[in-house]
Amino acid sequence: MVDCGEGAQLGMMRQRLPFTRLRHIFLTHLHGDHVFGLPGLMGTLALGGNGGDITIHTFEEGKKQLSAIFNYFNRDTPFDIKFNVIKPEEAVILETKSLTVRTIPLKHRVDTVGFVFEEKPNLRHINSEMTKFHEVPHYMMNSLKEGMDFIRPDGTVVPNSVLTNDPTPSLSYAHMSDTMYMPELAEKIGPVDLLFHETTYLEDHAAMAAPRGHSTARQAAMVARDAGAKRLLTGHYSSRYNDDSLFAKEASEIFPNVILNKEGLKIDLG
Repeated sequence: MVDCGEGAQLGMMRQRLPFTRLRHIFLTHLHGDHVFGLPGLMGTLALGGNGGDITIHTFEEGKKQLSAIFNYFNRDTPFDIKFNVIKPEEAVILETKSLTVRTIPLKHRVDTVGFVFEEKPNLRHINSEMTKFHEVPHYMMNSLKEGMDFIRPDGTVVPNSVLTNDPTPSLSYAHMSDTMYMPELAEKIGPVDLLFHETTYLEDHAAMAAPRGHSTARQAAMVARDAGAKRLLTGHYSSRYNDDSLFAKEASEIFPNVILNKEGLKIDLG
């Protein structure tokens, strides 16, 4: 989960998202609309009897304030609440066997970071017809998936490209919330499958955006274009606008592959 505003747990229930699968919560910054849902969510998880642990990735001040809240309202949880203290810097903050998560500092009214989630390279696919033809022993299959060639007992080398097919492309997602326009952000994000970049304002209110630490739809599209993103997801709209479709319209003038965010939206990254 990235950020946890009020009503987060109700949103999970409406979307039938399993609470038991939630293990990491990444907080972009410590404004109330991004964190006030945490105490209630932890209470609901406790009632569900979830075990194991949940890690909250946040700044030192976030650990301090949230610990005090949890110690009062969420004392008896069947799971451990852990904190991974992050800083407003470029850094890898989580690495598993299949995923890397890194932070990028943003420009807002308080310390803020964006998160980039990158799947590690997938293994190659075995071409069973060719492995049978070349009589590759079963114990070699994992090595083939990792890219090794097959060497016959007589020394003949069968190239890996003959025995396997290309791996499934790895997926990536970048979440850039609450930031003024940063042209340099594009290079730091890089080409991702999906980029969420806040679009609080339209260009006719551009003069209000930077002083308040926000961006326009046009500016978000410029970041998506320059980063080489495949798609741009809009969001974080100002309540002054009655027609959300205007954000997609403005962004698509710069970047064609725009998705208008809305509650309950599901996107296949592949």
